[in-house]
Amino acid sequence: MSVFRQALAGLRLLLVMTVLLGIGYPAVVTLAAQVYPAQAHGSRLVDADGRVVGSALLGQSFTGPQWFQPRPSASDYSGQTSGGSNLSPASADQQRARRQRLDALRQANPDAVGPVPEDALTASASGLDPHISVAYARWQLPRVAAARGVPAAELEAMIAAATEPAALGYLGQDGVNVTRLNLALAGRE
Repeated sequence: MSVFRQALAGLRLLLVMTVLLGIGYPAVVTLAAQVYPAQAHGSRLVDADGRVVGSALLGQSFTGPQWFQPRPSASDYSGQTSGGSNLSPASADQQRARRQRLDALRQANPDAVGPVPEDALTASASGLDPHISVAYARWQLPRVAAARGVPAAELEAMIAAATEPAALGYLGQDGVNVTRLNLALAGRE
């Protein structure tokens, strides 16, 4: 009889914990997340027509001189294969990739002022980072202004609007969300 009572107690505990942790806890977390609905739903970015075109948390590939370019991605901006190349900064393959990126950027941005910012030459750890440095956004500004026929001052204002401050105001550096910036450019068309 003792084994039967223990099995029944175990079954009751299993049912109580299933309801609490399998139904109750997820329901409470889901309801609490609705305090920040934009974040709870993936920080979706919507175009002027109301279509979801991306997430503010994920970088995307943009082609053409009329767009600001994100950091290079070792995963081609695919969330399914997120990750870096795992190459050492000293490896010959990494140095070759860096030189190729440098040459391609200089050729695509002949009117850019100053050295190519470092974040333009190196991929992020996830390959999905939507942020670039303010310096890299400004470095690309002459190319985008010429391709779009937009005054540089207007693009500077758009860069400022897409700039997100460093975490807590001092951790890291301010970053420009390229996905948001290019969405603003698309909305201007």
